[in-house]
Amino acid sequence: MHASITLSNNLQSVLVDLIELHIQGKQAHWNVVGKNFRDLHLQLDEIVVDVREFSDQLAERMRALEAIPDGRSSTVATTTHLAPFPDGEVDTTETVDLITERLGSAVDNIRAVHDAVDEEDPTSADVLHVFIEKLEQHAWMVGAENRVPKKRAN
Repeated sequence: MHASITLSNNLQSVLVDLIELHIQGKQAHWNVVGKNFRDLHLQLDEIVVDVREFSDQLAERMRALEAIPDGRSSTVATTTHLAPFPDGEVDTTETVDLITERLGSAVDNIRAVHDAVDEEDPTSADVLHVFIEKLEQHAWMVGAENRVPKKRAN
């Protein structure tokens, strides 16, 4: 199968977000400080490992479809849907919010292209399903750090 321009562009859109998420996750990992530092530091590495694997899996899927993945830093920087990550040290509470937001942005983009991908290539859509499931799980696990329990109704 040869990917159409639309399929190629949709998969490329997800690829750059995954690459950027990997880079931002490492930036956060190196510069997080504050309460619960160690747990968050280690958790960020878990996310980075998954996201790096996802980007490789997606790029290889693109090649199987004879599409050309573009992971160059200039391409990633100019086409990602993720907001830039702040420089310098970042408090754990802020890091949790920033990473949760970026995980959500990556998922939002995958969901935005999903139906068009599924229409042309259900196998690639299945790959995207796995990414969504794991990224949402990471967002839940990281985001829970800053959550406050909801009041129970009596």
